[in-house]
Amino acid sequence: MSKTKILVLAMALLFSLNIKAQGMPVYDNTNFISLVKQLLESGKQTAEMIKSVKFLKDAKEAIEKVSSVVQQLRAVEEIAQNNQRLINVMQNDLQDILNSPYIKPEEINRIAQSFDAIVQNSLDTVDFMGEILSSDNLKMSDAERAEVLKQKEQESKEMVSNITTKTKRYRDIISFRKMQDKVNNRETNY
Repeated sequence: MSKTKILVLAMALLFSLNIKAQGMPVYDNTNFISLVKQLLESGKQTAEMIKSVKFLKDAKEAIEKVSSVVQQLRAVEEIAQNNQRLINVMQNDLQDILNSPYIKPEEINRIAQSFDAIVQNSLDTVDFMGEILSSDNLKMSDAERAEVLKQKEQESKEMVSNITTKTKRYRDIISFRKMQDKVNNRETNY
């Protein structure tokens, strides 16, 4: 006999004894059997509800895992896009800045070092991100991993903002020096 059936029969027996102990009229066997059948049916329904609750709990956990993985993938995608922006800046804008005749030779090394520091930080982020995603040595849950990746995504956005600001500043310097050169070297027709 299953535990549920034994439990239901025990409850029915106690219920029946409780009714007798209180001075209630004793029911005939037909009513008692009907009561036991109702209790058994109620027990079955309760067991089904317990199974449904467990199924829903498992489904919720599966959805949370998928949601966490999707968040991780979005963060990784955003970091990859930001790194691509950094590479584009390094390939195009930085080369233009360094090749400009309005940048002084002593400034070239300082400019290159400031951009290099940002790129090195970006590469460190990519290495760290690879370590987080591929290693179980860190013993992180999916939620913790997603949180760390979100932080790295924010740092990546800040790097893009930083490098954009630096690029704009150097372009403004070049533009100012270019204008200054034109003013200083213009011909006067007096």
